[in-house]
Amino acid sequence: MKNQVELKLIFPNSIITLLSLLLLPFLLSATLSSSIPDIKDQQEREEPYVGVNIGTDVSNFLSPADLVAFLQLQKITHVRLYDADGEILNALKKTKIRVIISVPNNQLLAIGASNATAATWIGRNVAAHYPETLITAVAVGDEVLTTVPSSAPLLLPAIESLYSALVASNLHNQIKISTPHAASLILDPFPPSQAYFNQTLVPVIQDLLRFLSRTQSPLMMNLYPYYVFMQNKGVVPLDNSLFKPLTPSKEMVDPNTLLHYTNVFDAMIDSVYFSMKNLNISDVLVLVTESGWPSRGDSKEPYATVDNADTYNSNLIKHVFDRSGTPFHPEITSSVYLYELFNEDLRSLPVSEANWGLFYGNSTPVYLLHVSGSGTFLANDTTNQTYCIAMDGVDARTLQTALDWACGPGRANCSEIQPGESCYQPNNVKNHASYAFDSYYQKEGKSGGSCDFKGVAMITTTDPSHGSCVFPGSKKKSTHTIDACSLDAQSVPGDPFVQMLYPSRTPERGLY
Repeated sequence: MKNQVELKLIFPNSIITLLSLLLLPFLLSATLSSSIPDIKDQQEREEPYVGVNIGTDVSNFLSPADLVAFLQLQKITHVRLYDADGEILNALKKTKIRVIISVPNNQLLAIGASNATAATWIGRNVAAHYPETLITAVAVGDEVLTTVPSSAPLLLPAIESLYSALVASNLHNQIKISTPHAASLILDPFPPSQAYFNQTLVPVIQDLLRFLSRTQSPLMMNLYPYYVFMQNKGVVPLDNSLFKPLTPSKEMVDPNTLLHYTNVFDAMIDSVYFSMKNLNISDVLVLVTESGWPSRGDSKEPYATVDNADTYNSNLIKHVFDRSGTPFHPEITSSVYLYELFNEDLRSLPVSEANWGLFYGNSTPVYLLHVSGSGTFLANDTTNQTYCIAMDGVDARTLQTALDWACGPGRANCSEIQPGESCYQPNNVKNHASYAFDSYYQKEGKSGGSCDFKGVAMITTTDPSHGSCVFPGSKKKSTHTIDACSLDAQSVPGDPFVQMLYPSRTPERGLY
């Protein structure tokens, strides 16, 4: 799944720029000639879309029926599963949700060694559900070539066996077969024009690309600008990684083509296209099967924040729906599956592993994406009625500390939770903390980071008001808005809870 790669940036000096200008006519000719009609025709068959990955290492994971109802509520039309869960596939029947199912790595040997096993797998997991369940592709394994290279010889036989089974079922034109790769499959990824596949794996990759070309299937790639940034801090600017607007001087320039890159994501995609071009393959589309940004991390991952996750995923969604393509292939926009739908709280350390989701396991949003103008995708973005409440399972002492800060330095209006007032009952710290959290959240204009309180609060679209107790989010909206990002430990000197909330935010990080 997620992987770390290095991206070496090269900015042209005056000599390189002069040489590039002299060679520009030839370079442009070579670039344009690579955009052959076949790949453009494939793009035009389907509008680019944004889907989501659904991992299941979640406490109290939603039932299949509830999961599908939630997907429909959120206007999610494409999902990717890491297996071929029959109950989920049954629940998806007669919906318009398209699904990629997966063959786990531990099944490659059996499927690659036996056509009968492959046929049985297709019969049980594809033919039994299609077309009532709109299965669009089978992802065979996950990052096999880089994470379990010993299984590399098994990969293509498994893919070919499954494809033969699809042909036998007359489903090969409706359902594609491919395999997701880690970005580390590409060496020397910047500038993109110099990128190439890991030479030790080229024999397998070349055969795979020929298969993908023959069957008009996509090359699946898991691309994470987050890891590129983390591996290259001080070289790769954060703004480039988050799709933020750049001045021309901050754009990354490929000195060989003079193509300007305003974001790391496009550079990663083009490095894949150039790598394929080096193997004389130019009619295979890139499908991004994973990309995302964690909303929380430990001290070693200070850029795993709600604000950065919101910014990255919101801008990525807009980037896809704007159909802006990449500098090398402006006519082609890759579809993307966000990693991931839910925080997988059962994942092991580091902390970020459990915090890639758009939603908590109980289906409340970790943050609200800012994707207005990008259609109806992810309905949580269009919901104005959001509230901040205390999370379940937090000990009373920690909640009390957060409550004290909200009602004190945080200047939340806590008058309604005083004895005798409308929200005093039930008289417990969780109820009082939820009211105080929501008061602070609404006062701050629901801005990023204002519903966190050291990880004990969460955003919900369910009105927590009860009886005569009306939560601030259900009252008339306040016109007072403060940028929560401006609050740091210096705002309230000596306050221990602020120190916990913002333990080490420093201006030199360039986050704001």
